Amino acid sequence: MEKFTSKTAEVMFLIVLSAFMAVNSLATDVYLPALPVMAGELGAGSEFTITGYLLGFMIAQLVWGPISDKIGRIKPLIAGSVIFVLGTVGCAMSTSMPELVCWRVFQATGACVGPMLSRAMIRDVCTAKEAADKLSLVTMIMAVAPIAGPLLGGIIVVTFSWQMIFYAVACIGAAIGLMIHVLPETLPENRRQSTSMRHVFNIYGILIKDFTFMKYTLCIAMFYMAAYAVIAGTPFMYITYYGISEVYYGLLFGLNVIGVMVVSFFNRHLLRLYTLDVLLKYSTGIASLAVVLLVFFVKTTLLGVYGVVGAIILMFSMNGIIAACSTAAALDHVGDKAGTAAALIGSLQYGSGIVSTFFLGLINNHTPWPMLTVIVAGIFCCTILAWMPQGRQPSTVRVLKT
Repeated sequence: MEKFTSKTAEVMFLIVLSAFMAVNSLATDVYLPALPVMAGELGAGSEFTITGYLLGFMIAQLVWGPISDKIGRIKPLIAGSVIFVLGTVGCAMSTSMPELVCWRVFQATGACVGPMLSRAMIRDVCTAKEAADKLSLVTMIMAVAPIAGPLLGGIIVVTFSWQMIFYAVACIGAAIGLMIHVLPETLPENRRQSTSMRHVFNIYGILIKDFTFMKYTLCIAMFYMAAYAVIAGTPFMYITYYGISEVYYGLLFGLNVIGVMVVSFFNRHLLRLYTLDVLLKYSTGIASLAVVLLVFFVKTTLLGVYGVVGAIILMFSMNGIIAACSTAAALDHVGDKAGTAAALIGSLQYGSGIVSTFFLGLINNHTPWPMLTVIVAGIFCCTILAWMPQGRQPSTVRVLKT
């Protein structure tokens, strides 16, 4: 790992990257308690505000990743921050559901830069296990946003309006953007792509053919298909189906993220004892067990909403291991192409979220079963990938050098 000028500089580096990682949670989690209200005011289809956001998030990453490998990490971060703030203000000023969905797409084209490049910047200066450790630490720090977000959103929508949620997010996004000046450029000019942008984009083809890289990348994607089913489905499940208040929903959603924080904390210690693959196998196994319990509690109504909440927390908390270890293992194969690789990881990750939320929007019948169907499919596919043997092909690093 390249040395920072001081321990303080390293701590600030991780804190600021945590803030940029939190931008995505800020853009999705804060307004979740307002989804039923927004559907009432703007018309049906509020789930598509998440789908549209994920669509913009997925596509824009594929452009920003190669650009960052060619011009560095800082300039794209600045551009992304400006776009995010403008898009968020546009969301607040929307007067119809289609207009809101369009602004959500625009908002996402800026929001995707921070989380994507945070991973790439950590990989720029870390080995695989160091990256997993730092990603776990960053996850713990950034978890403040998804914990406080739904609670804050619930309070704002009850006290003011759903529009005020987006104005608040715009202000927070602007404040995070101002923190860029403390970040060092982690990709010096001698390590940047000197070839044409067309050649840089061709790297995607090489990455897609790398079995090991795609195994870890799809493992993340399948887990997030289940996670976004939770994000998009629980507001209606908890508030409409079980009759929980918007503010109480925010508290329950926050428990999911506290679970992620706790697991991320233990993951940092487990990394000293076990390999990334071992941790992935056991964490996906636990997530599968949680899904079985979730289906059981919904079907039997045993323990009521508390059994459902407990099973969802157990499943969701495995994100603290699965995301960090899968990302670190995947990026370990790509060398200085971390920006492009992180973009592909993020694109497939949120692409699975599009499938998840679009499916929920189409078949939503105001019962938990559409959400459960997506969760079961995502977690079981994730588990199969985690337990799948690695291929014997050379890493992308060596392929790109030939």
